[in-house]
Amino acid sequence: MPYVSMKQLLETGVHFGHQTRRWNPKMRPFIFGARNGIHIIDLQQTVKLYQKAHDFISDVVTGGGRVIFIGTKRQAQESVRKEADRVGQYSVTNRWMGGMLTNFQTIKKSIDRLKLLERMFEDGTIKRFPKKEIVMMGREVTKLTANLGGIKNMDRLPQAAFIIDPKREEIAVQECRKLGIPIVAVVDTNCDPDVIDYVIPGNDDAIRAIKLFATSIAEACLEGAAQNKDVDIEAAMDKDEAPESVAPAAPEAAPETAPETTVE
Repeated sequence: MPYVSMKQLLETGVHFGHQTRRWNPKMRPFIFGARNGIHIIDLQQTVKLYQKAHDFISDVVTGGGRVIFIGTKRQAQESVRKEADRVGQYSVTNRWMGGMLTNFQTIKKSIDRLKLLERMFEDGTIKRFPKKEIVMMGREVTKLTANLGGIKNMDRLPQAAFIIDPKREEIAVQECRKLGIPIVAVVDTNCDPDVIDYVIPGNDDAIRAIKLFATSIAEACLEGAAQNKDVDIEAAMDKDEAPESVAPAAPEAAPETAPETTVE
């Protein structure tokens, strides 16, 4: 897939910013003007800056790096999760839990708990527990999957982050900056561009605009993988794919211990 075009940006409403009274003055260089109290984003800059971001993401994957897609707002969840899964990258779309990156070893304990419960449901050992506990553990799987499913197989920190709405994802931005993880982000007129390494000026609220950028960045990942023979996207997709259902079977072995771990 080539770079995003001016036509695509116009058709998806990328040029519509926020109300002028809600702007961040630091976004002035990326604003074309205002219309009916709404800032209009300079799409010529969006085209140019998107190309830089696209090439950066492609280079990261070419070098064997992984990208974490972050978008927890309702409009972004489906596109961000779907596109990250499609290209075998990580994602966080339900909510960003503090310490997801900066305290990953603690988060990993909850991930291990999720994997244990999934394994117990899959091999049937869950049936050895009382029905009430099975119901509770089923709910726990649902909650853990919502929060951690997109990073379940993350064994090391990502080498780049792609973020929809860095103002909303402020904690994620702070953690990436603390760890030196470069950030590519769709930055609307109410955001601070100074904390982003690769700014993509654009509407971060419209579903079509979000989908365009999520899909395009995913394609950049595929381009990078194609340049690196060591990157197997299909294998990564299989590895990162969480089971859609768990159907307990009659167990033969003794059940594994299922200590409680809570994720807020």
